[in-house]
Amino acid sequence: MKKVFAPGCALILYKPDLVEKINQLLNDNVEYMDRFDICCRNKAEFDMPTQIVNICSGCNKRYRKDYPNVETISIWEIIAESDFLKFPDYHGIKMSIHDPCDFRTEPKIHAAVRKILKKMNIEIVEAEKSKNKSVCCGDSSWGVLPTSKVKEKMQERASQMPEDNVLVYCVSCIKSMHIGGKTPFYLVDLVFGEETIIGTYEPDDWHRELEEFIKTH
Repeated sequence: MKKVFAPGCALILYKPDLVEKINQLLNDNVEYMDRFDICCRNKAEFDMPTQIVNICSGCNKRYRKDYPNVETISIWEIIAESDFLKFPDYHGIKMSIHDPCDFRTEPKIHAAVRKILKKMNIEIVEAEKSKNKSVCCGDSSWGVLPTSKVKEKMQERASQMPEDNVLVYCVSCIKSMHIGGKTPFYLVDLVFGEETIIGTYEPDDWHRELEEFIKTH
């Protein structure tokens, strides 16, 4: 079965250098796999059975639902079981976790993320609505509700996090937690010892960047 690495549009926009680091990590320690940068919304065709190593929860859902000849595995499942990565030590810092809504039905990924956090010496303070009970950060309401209402939903979701520090593993969730007044920590950044950057966070501006990127990929 062919394997490819699909980083997803949001991560490529966020930190393209991290995309390269992850791809190299996989090539050096798992097996060689090409990068697949065509957006999952653009319905590329796979002419042979393909396993897609992905990061984005939306990509994971679309590849499983809309693409024949494709199976998926999250990068977090691979990293959680790895012995090739030296994890940073975050010295017992407390964090709550916001599980992306498109990963709600993926208990293996929930478990993998929490295993990685424990390897990095991060104390988890679970929110009541987490794992398979998680709710959207508010971002999926963009384009359906007025932007002011979208931001209200983001603030509501952020308020449900017991800790001010919130672990996210979706780029759009970085923006939502920031709008909600929390301090987001993006899992890719934590694994590579980097600072999480908020970047463009106003919903209209962020989605404009995404849509422009999707059109060209």
